[in-house]
Amino acid sequence: MSFQATLMSVARPAARALGALALLAAVGSAQAFQSGFRSLTVAGPEPIPVALFYPTEAPARALPMGPWSPVVAPGAPAVARFKGLILLSHGTGGSELGHHNLATRLAQEGYLVAAPRHPQDDWQSRALVRSGQYFGERARQASRVLDAVLADPAWAERIPAGRIGALGHSAGGYTVLALAVGSAVPARAGAHCRTVRDDPGFCQLGQLSATGSAAPAEAPRESPVQVGDARVQAVLVMAPVGVVFAPEALGQVRRPVKVYTAEHDEVLNSRYHGQYVAGAVPGAEAEPVKGAGHFAFMAAPLQSLRSDAGDPGADPAGFDRAAFQARLAEDVVAFFNRSLP
Repeated sequence: MSFQATLMSVARPAARALGALALLAAVGSAQAFQSGFRSLTVAGPEPIPVALFYPTEAPARALPMGPWSPVVAPGAPAVARFKGLILLSHGTGGSELGHHNLATRLAQEGYLVAAPRHPQDDWQSRALVRSGQYFGERARQASRVLDAVLADPAWAERIPAGRIGALGHSAGGYTVLALAVGSAVPARAGAHCRTVRDDPGFCQLGQLSATGSAAPAEAPRESPVQVGDARVQAVLVMAPVGVVFAPEALGQVRRPVKVYTAEHDEVLNSRYHGQYVAGAVPGAEAEPVKGAGHFAFMAAPLQSLRSDAGDPGADPAGFDRAAFQARLAEDVVAFFNRSLP
């Protein structure tokens, strides 16, 4: 057999194999999952409502729920195996549905997303802010959610070992970052607000003094807290609260971390929060978002909402939240795909 004939005899099966792989890839991409939706309540003295978004093959539809309308298949059967588990923590005064578009996109990718409504720091009440336990309790609530999901036979066996990530915005960014950092020093917040003048949004939300004098509603000072959770292997935070972390604690983080900041954040001055965190965590990915305000990372609500931090539906002039959110969802998926072992 000539060299050319030999080459052709090898090339034909290889071409057929490559064609088959291409076909399988095309079929796989055409079989994207939809997002199922169920709810779970974590039992305890302070029950935690949790929204669960998960991959399903059932068709999804827009499901109006108050100011939100996630595209989900309520109660649909879940696929046999998930890609991983992602904890999703909302900001102060928020809800489990405020980032439903990110949750549904992660579910379409194959992840189970557990989004708690943080008790006493949700749209109904922010009493936790004045409890003297805010920074410790926020993180402990997140760990309780992981405990419950991983102990539930309906979900636990579908989650691959070691593939747990966390995603959070604003106070939710603090919450999930705390699980990776391991400790926080709440007294840093009070000291910060007594010495700076250019972070009024944070200080007002925390009911701390930004004038150097004691505020009438100053939050009780919480002792340093140990809030780590070794189960969380990768963390993505969006406009997070960061000042309560000591630089030496941030410097000890050895898990993948990505930090988004907003150029026009009027709620948290990124210099003391997101930028500070990104600069102190070794190897952290920093992603400044040009033109964005603090709420750019939330799904757009169906109506104007009132909150202590402002209107979650409002954006700076010229900022296209819909276009940004589409990019953000893909970036979030890509981060967890590459970061979870």
